[in-house]
Amino acid sequence: MKIHVVQRGESLWLLSQRYGVGINQIITVNELSNPNQLVVGLALVIPTPPLQYIVQYGDNLWMIAQRYGTTVQAIMQENRITNPSLIYPGQILRIPEKSRPTIDVNAFTSKFGEQGVQIVRNVAPHLTYLSPFVYRIREDGSLESINDNEVVQAALSNYVVPMMVITNFSATELGSTLAHTILASPELQASLLTNIINMMKNKGYRGLNIDFESVLPNDRELYNQFLRRTVTRLHTEGFFVSSSLAPKTSAEQKGLLYEAHDYAVHGEILDFVVLMTYEWGYRLGPPQAISPINQIRAVLDYAVTVIPRNKIWMGFQLYARDWVLPHVQGQEAETFSMQEAIRRAVQYGAMIQYDSKSQSPFYRYTDVQGRTHEVWFEDARSAQAKFDTVKDYRLRGISYWELGYPFPQNWVLLEDNFHVRKLL
Repeated sequence: MKIHVVQRGESLWLLSQRYGVGINQIITVNELSNPNQLVVGLALVIPTPPLQYIVQYGDNLWMIAQRYGTTVQAIMQENRITNPSLIYPGQILRIPEKSRPTIDVNAFTSKFGEQGVQIVRNVAPHLTYLSPFVYRIREDGSLESINDNEVVQAALSNYVVPMMVITNFSATELGSTLAHTILASPELQASLLTNIINMMKNKGYRGLNIDFESVLPNDRELYNQFLRRTVTRLHTEGFFVSSSLAPKTSAEQKGLLYEAHDYAVHGEILDFVVLMTYEWGYRLGPPQAISPINQIRAVLDYAVTVIPRNKIWMGFQLYARDWVLPHVQGQEAETFSMQEAIRRAVQYGAMIQYDSKSQSPFYRYTDVQGRTHEVWFEDARSAQAKFDTVKDYRLRGISYWELGYPFPQNWVLLEDNFHVRKLL
């Protein structure tokens, strides 16, 4: 795949001529709703035909392999050649694509019922794990139930491993006191773990993700002890255990979100961790990139010093945000899909800009009421920057938050960069 940023005066016809690819292919890959209207700064994924080479006099496979950074064996396999000496001038050889690393890919979803099932079916080829969100714990060690039966079965039938998620917070409560109640009582923890195991067996889950947030700093060691108990119980039953961690840049980082999350202990005890490297562009905060690559790399620089790289999943958000300007603290931004972000840019004739520091696209527009808006989202460029980061840091994989916001470019580029591991 190639990424092309639209310039003034360009059309899909011009791009099809330049890259030798059909207009409909560009429309399909990018799921363009209005292909006749392109805005300046729009990043498009351009599908490219397989690389070919015409054999010249004096060529041999070793020379051709060296030229394209591949191996003789790979060229032979790609072209079904049995004797490396039997190539001839004028012969057209397909050059194999460069090897792609294999990673795990997880996605959280809060969409259930038929809508959730359809979403799972659509993205299942790109997933290793699916994490329905969320089972909230109760003070007595029981769990609030969710209607996840259909999406769990959709995951299993499409070769995706379902991962149960538990948490202490809700839309209206931080959950700090609730977490303390559980973490301070071995008896309540034993009851909670029994309920978790029974639920996983009943529903078909294969493992657990613990997303405890806003845990009191003084409960840090109690949380670590809970993780040890959880791993002991669940491993015995054949389940894996993971956690979701706030994005820290040092062990001493202060704040309710960070202090009780002991990266080193989570990395030692658990099978893997999800770094929640998103939400810098918070819906109630000022406009900024939601998942800025400079901030993500700062988190990873610390994480890889205390957590094995093959246990780290980097977080990646799948939604855009629209803030009204001037921003008033506490005023909520609108959250929607990348496709909607592009539609609005077209509707209001906004020029899409790209912030090189955060590696994120954004634009401003004025609505019919005369209000100025600022939109931050993800595009092919920012997605590629995140995929390059996963490669640079040699991470285990990517975890998406959350499904239900269409972003077709992401899935195309994901497959272009990686082999997605399948465990079922």
